[in-house]
Amino acid sequence: MTQQVHVPPFAVIPGAQVHRVLAGQEQRTVQLVEKAYRLHGEGETVNPPSYFLRFPDRPTSRIIALPASIGGDNRVEGLKWISSFPQNVESGVPRASAVLVLNDHRTGYPFACLESSIISAARTAASAALAADRLTRERGRPRRVGFIGAGLIARHIHTYLAGSGWDFDEIGVHDLSAGHARSFSSCLEGSGHGGRITVHEKAEELVRTSDMLVLATVAAAPHLVEPEWFGHHPLVLNVSLRDLAPEVLLTACNIVDDVEHVLKADTSPHLAEQLTGSRDFIDGTLYDVLRGEVTVPADRTVVFSPFGLGVLDLAVGKHVYDMVRERGELSVVDGFFHEVDRYGRTDAAAPCG
Repeated sequence: MTQQVHVPPFAVIPGAQVHRVLAGQEQRTVQLVEKAYRLHGEGETVNPPSYFLRFPDRPTSRIIALPASIGGDNRVEGLKWISSFPQNVESGVPRASAVLVLNDHRTGYPFACLESSIISAARTAASAALAADRLTRERGRPRRVGFIGAGLIARHIHTYLAGSGWDFDEIGVHDLSAGHARSFSSCLEGSGHGGRITVHEKAEELVRTSDMLVLATVAAAPHLVEPEWFGHHPLVLNVSLRDLAPEVLLTACNIVDDVEHVLKADTSPHLAEQLTGSRDFIDGTLYDVLRGEVTVPADRTVVFSPFGLGVLDLAVGKHVYDMVRERGELSVVDGFFHEVDRYGRTDAAAPCG
């Protein structure tokens, strides 16, 4: 006997609701991201390659589709649709905008559309904070952190580090825009998490004086090209993926989120693979680190290169949906699916014709 199924109601969750759920919940979000990484490593996810929509007349802009499915005790499918238009910044508008569609695991019907630039930034920052914690447990926590790139992602990563219990003696900032660097520095000063803040005019100065580097730029090609800048063996959170020359990676211990995903789209690891014809420079994944299967060296630079998995967006997005629903604040669009009977009947019991 066929079990009866029902089309779920469709809800829209705006950014204000997303922010209310995630604000101040950095440790909880890191836990969600860690659980998603573990499910991915255990084969409980489906995470196809990202799809890039590019434009011949706007070569720096793109829109990316990240379809995914995540298992475990809160199964869900979905798609993140995120745009990156760097020229927006010149007009004072954020570079990235995004939506996340969640699909019901049983019927496949979409049941929610969430504003997702906040979710995307939160899962990226949570991933970086998780990696920073796990990759420094044997090396000792860095006291000097440097941010290259002073935008929204850098701000979120600092927030997630602070919310996960990190503090620093010194914080360095470098950005090609002096105005952006000053604005980010003011934001850091107002965060109340201490640390002497220095704006560096040159990236080399910041690299050489940082125990941990956060790369959060929109660089399309490597600009940190000298391996000797990294001679003090910092931890590098290579979030923007394209700042480091392959020669830098080849001197480092390289940890990635997913080998197949990160070796695409001219990322620094992809360039290193093209240069060497091999993947041997990759020492393991963050899942391997979580399981204790990779020893993180103290005498080499350690680079974490996360391509960004759609399953992380699903994990955080489903949590947001569940919290909004539990609070009784879900905005359902009545009649979003007009025909929910396969024969188009408004009364499923009525005979056809």
